[in-house]
Amino acid sequence: MTLGCSKNIYDSEVLMGQLRANNKEVVHQQHGNVVVVNTCGFIDNAKEESIQTILSFADKKEKGEIDKLFVTGCLSERYMDDLEKEIPNVDQYFGTTDLPLLLKALGADYKHELIGERLTTTPKHYAYLKIAEGCDRPCSFCAIPLMRGKHRSTPIEDLVKEAQKLAANGVKELILIAQDLTYYGLDLYKKRRLADLLRSLAQVDGIEWIRLHYAFPTGFPEDVLDVIREEPKVCNYIDMPLQHISDRILSSMRRGTTFEKTNALLKKCREMVPNMAFRTTLIVGYPGETQEDFELLKNWVKDTRFERLGCFTYSHEENTHAYALEDDVPAEVKQQRANEIMELQAQISWEKNQAYVGKTLRCLIDRKEGNYFIGRSEYDSPDVDNEIRINAKDHYVRIGDFTDVLIHQAEDFDLYGKPVSSPL
Repeated sequence: MTLGCSKNIYDSEVLMGQLRANNKEVVHQQHGNVVVVNTCGFIDNAKEESIQTILSFADKKEKGEIDKLFVTGCLSERYMDDLEKEIPNVDQYFGTTDLPLLLKALGADYKHELIGERLTTTPKHYAYLKIAEGCDRPCSFCAIPLMRGKHRSTPIEDLVKEAQKLAANGVKELILIAQDLTYYGLDLYKKRRLADLLRSLAQVDGIEWIRLHYAFPTGFPEDVLDVIREEPKVCNYIDMPLQHISDRILSSMRRGTTFEKTNALLKKCREMVPNMAFRTTLIVGYPGETQEDFELLKNWVKDTRFERLGCFTYSHEENTHAYALEDDVPAEVKQQRANEIMELQAQISWEKNQAYVGKTLRCLIDRKEGNYFIGRSEYDSPDVDNEIRINAKDHYVRIGDFTDVLIHQAEDFDLYGKPVSSPL
């Protein structure tokens, strides 16, 4: 059972790959007689979901419905002592770097030779590729360094091997993930080498799209923009969490940037890759955020017109730098501010989507849902971005295939179209 972000999905896939190599029968998000819960401990809601999931399986163990229960992941790393006291009916808790110990508890051996071997849980045609673990950034609100440790890049040659194995199994899209993509290589090679990694991955036969998630703005390597512009396989898309725009809030957040520097970076990105879809995430209700700070943020969102945007309410996390500050924005005000940002973004997204009507987009078909085939363009990541819907009553497309789709209708976050090769 996996909870939380794509990094956790990746870790669960590695665990399942190891178990399969040990001739263990393994299923994901389904119940067996031995359960491993891979937890998230990032913010309050995620922690609560993880705790409730553990309690639910602990109850099943008490009733004899399952034989053993193990807990791993970020929540377990961060709160292991407390969890052992409060939920003792778990057989054993493990941290984020305890994979060999977890495998031993499951009666399996850790196989060092399995570089890149995973049992993927995503649809066959796309997969996450974690290029680094941990984070060296000092962001005041974030507990990830407490749970994941310092930044550790995976060597380029290992990532290329992993990409080759994924491609051999039918993967067409790689979604690069890390706590911070742009720091990649500094620890191994003494310089940022994300651009070099992208060029190497683009040489892998079978891979057609490479997508970038979680690029930190401070110290962003501009040679990455050259690769996005020049390399057809690298999607014209980047996910760069900016969090806020008020200089006062950015300083307290320890983001290492300013209103002026952020806008200069966005301008550079737009100039170098004019047709790039820009995704960002924001935090509202950070300690000390005034109505004036929020209005500045809201007006900036209105002016900047991001293609994709998500907004979260601030979560007061113990042992972070911001925990010493007073969490002085009421919960209802935080939520109202988040709602206002997302209402504004919905309008921006609707307006931008109208420009696609009458145009043809190359889409990767992800799944069939009800009466529609669901696909994505290069400007959209799975689960978080816009989707392109094709009426399955009138048209047929194959899941996992690339298809040119003529868009005939656009809503806030959905586009509707038909395959250009379709006779209907």
